[in-house]
Amino acid sequence: MYQLDIVLKKGNNLAIRDRTGTSDPYVKFKIAGKEVFRSKTIHKNLNPVWDERVSLLVETLREPLYVKVFDYDFGLQDDFMGSAYLYLESLEHQRTLDVTLDLKDPQYPDHNLGTLELAVTLSPKEGDFREATMLLRRNWKRSSKYQSMRLSDVHRKAQLWRGIVSISLIEGRDLQPMDTNGLSDPYVKFRMGHQKYKSKTISKTLNPQWREQFDFHLYEEQGGYIDITVWDKDAGKKDDFMGRCMIDLSMLSREHTHKLELPLEEGEGVLVLLVTLTASAAVSISDLSVNVLDDPHERHQIMQRYSLWRSLHNLKDVGVVQVKVIRAEGLMAADVTGKSDPFCVVELSNDRLQTHTVYKNLNPEWNKVFTFNVKDIHSVLEVTVYDEDRDRSADFLGKVAIPLLNIQNGERKAYALKSKELTGPTKGVIFLEIDVIFNAIKAGLRTLIPIEQKYIEEEPRVSKQLLLQNFNRVRRCIMFLINAGCFINSCFEWDSPQRSICAFVLFVIVVWNFELYMIPLVLLLPLAWNYILIASGKDTRQDVQAMEDLLEDEDEDFDKDDKDSERKGFMNKLYAIQDVCISVQNALDEVASYGERIKNTFNWTVPFLSWLAIVALGVATIIIYFIPLRYIVLAWGVNKFTKKLRDPYTIDNNELLDFLSRVPSDVQVVQYRELKLDPNPSPNKRKKNNPG
Repeated sequence: MYQLDIVLKKGNNLAIRDRTGTSDPYVKFKIAGKEVFRSKTIHKNLNPVWDERVSLLVETLREPLYVKVFDYDFGLQDDFMGSAYLYLESLEHQRTLDVTLDLKDPQYPDHNLGTLELAVTLSPKEGDFREATMLLRRNWKRSSKYQSMRLSDVHRKAQLWRGIVSISLIEGRDLQPMDTNGLSDPYVKFRMGHQKYKSKTISKTLNPQWREQFDFHLYEEQGGYIDITVWDKDAGKKDDFMGRCMIDLSMLSREHTHKLELPLEEGEGVLVLLVTLTASAAVSISDLSVNVLDDPHERHQIMQRYSLWRSLHNLKDVGVVQVKVIRAEGLMAADVTGKSDPFCVVELSNDRLQTHTVYKNLNPEWNKVFTFNVKDIHSVLEVTVYDEDRDRSADFLGKVAIPLLNIQNGERKAYALKSKELTGPTKGVIFLEIDVIFNAIKAGLRTLIPIEQKYIEEEPRVSKQLLLQNFNRVRRCIMFLINAGCFINSCFEWDSPQRSICAFVLFVIVVWNFELYMIPLVLLLPLAWNYILIASGKDTRQDVQAMEDLLEDEDEDFDKDDKDSERKGFMNKLYAIQDVCISVQNALDEVASYGERIKNTFNWTVPFLSWLAIVALGVATIIIYFIPLRYIVLAWGVNKFTKKLRDPYTIDNNELLDFLSRVPSDVQVVQYRELKLDPNPSPNKRKKNNPG
């Protein structure tokens, strides 16, 4: 095992790929066909200066480092700008060498595409370090002959982190005007290694107030760097660069909140942030023979830690989840040999761990135990099975998504694998055993604060199928309101005299005796009624078949969209309206999701949230009944007016919207629903249901 330290310094006289006579270059490093590093993008520059550092673990020096340069094109396929090989066998050990790579195009070897300057250091690693890191690599074949290691023993850079970096983006001051109206539409991008976040866009201002919070995993023992860039949002064209700054985490003390005012380089203005470094959460990976919850003494200690008596201690530590990944059966054959090389990835919010690879096997046994801290009981545990390929990216084999609140503790269960979009079945099952221990009061309080944002994923794209799907979802919600309005109107029209008389008497009684406390009391009635029906065996929750029909062709249409995105002529025509289409698409999704979440709250789709709603509505009823309305409004107004005076850096939120964000929409209900296992599926049916 070797450690390869690389400093990507700069590029010289790179190729022109844009109409403006410049390029937007970035660099990729690959070893054995797998991407191991991607640099930041330097906009509109043929002589870019990156000055980025990366440390790679290399098993053999026979595989060269493949360096490729691309020109970033928003909404289009990135243009190739040249490549070169760095042969590791030619490097001296433990000595820093300055290397200049000549970029070439294999199809046009005579073309001069410029050069890259690197500083490279190759160092052999000790045997103990090799044993610790090999535990977490995909190409590690068997785990039984190696010692199980916990986070407290060895901090592993490959997957397990040493701490959490919490960043609160407060505001910007005196930013550079980029639009013709003398203002800008700024947003901020954060990057730390492979972790990325993007803030919301604040329109038409040079002094934006974001008040958003992001969490990064800290892998490096000595700290690390967070690269921050500010951009101006422009519809229909590339966003304008407004400046950058950097945070050196090694200069900050831990367990303390630092207020930073960072001036922007290559631009104007200042960013104000709050940065806090905290110790690592309880996260580990081990064999089945070594796990916490099987030890009665340790299990009792964890139960005590999350008991009701400690509900007000460390509110962010909601609970712990232990996932035993036992084995899989009947997986899809991804290789030409009729076999696969499967490994399993377990994700909870932004926490991600994976097993070793079992080679040439459709019925792999992993027997691994993963432990995560639970920061939000409404998080969804995602377990994905991939096929490892040395010469290209891993192939998808199947996936399951399991809400933590749906888990039956200690039950070993077979889960049928689903497609990548979680809309239909694929081949194979996976056997898991999951335990969740959490504090209900902490979980309830956590429900009322903003949900944790996930890392930035790939850019959203225009999809006709997704647009139509979201439109149909909104139409279903609107039709419900229309039908309710028609029912009320029928009472006025006396279509049914008996119903109209009852409605009239009820109207007179309610109006004559109305008090404000009756509003939350009335909202309690459908919750109580549906609970009684469910308890009596009459499930009022809507059948998911309609939503499954709506989603059944989604995978096929996404594949068509991928092909369309490669046709530049077609995308050029859509370029001007792309942002508008994506905004409409996302707005339809948001409206439909909130309508469905309100319905699912009263339908007991997630009993924990329905009970929480009952408690909240009951408390609201009592408060409004005993306390005059003027005092409640006065207290609310005083709180709103004095909030910023009491805490100038508070992050605004809406408790009701935060609550609804934890309730699954109808699409999520379908995605999280377990598939029934078919012990003897016919070949024709299996082929039809297999999206791969």
